[in-house]
Amino acid sequence: MTKYESDVKLIYAPQDAVYAKLSDLTHLSVIRDRIDDPMLEQNIMAHAGDKVKPEQIAQLKQMLKNTEFTTDTVQLNGTPLGSITLRIIERETPKCIKFALEGAPIQANLWIQLLPHEQGTLLKCTLGAELNFFITGKFEENETANGLISEKDAVRRERAAVEKARRKW
Repeated sequence: MTKYESDVKLIYAPQDAVYAKLSDLTHLSVIRDRIDDPMLEQNIMAHAGDKVKPEQIAQLKQMLKNTEFTTDTVQLNGTPLGSITLRIIERETPKCIKFALEGAPIQANLWIQLLPHEQGTLLKCTLGAELNFFITGKFEENETANGLISEKDAVRRERAAVEKARRKW
């Protein structure tokens, strides 16, 4: 399984509040509830530029209208691949939420880690996925733009940081 890690992000809210929001997937239903808002489509087009076509937005809207949200799951119905579910499989209050992808052609897990910080909460996401050769190549092409790094790069960066610390001592 290949692991990809996000950069650490600071959220200006207390750890308990961030955990409460992220550990209950019904909070994501606002996406479905706002899907017909014309401003949403304008914002998508403004940020995505020519990477997203209007017919792709229409397809996304239809998929989101058929999405079901529970405390533990987000179930996408009517996708070209059938029903796909993102399920919370473990909670470690208020530090970690673990997810698994079900019904997809790839095996994937997501970990969201939360740490307290004097200004709010530090958040880090780790994605573990069994990707075939073709998907891996495409994913790695875009990983810099997505703020993700591969496990090899993370180890390489960690070793460089350790070496730099040793030189200081």
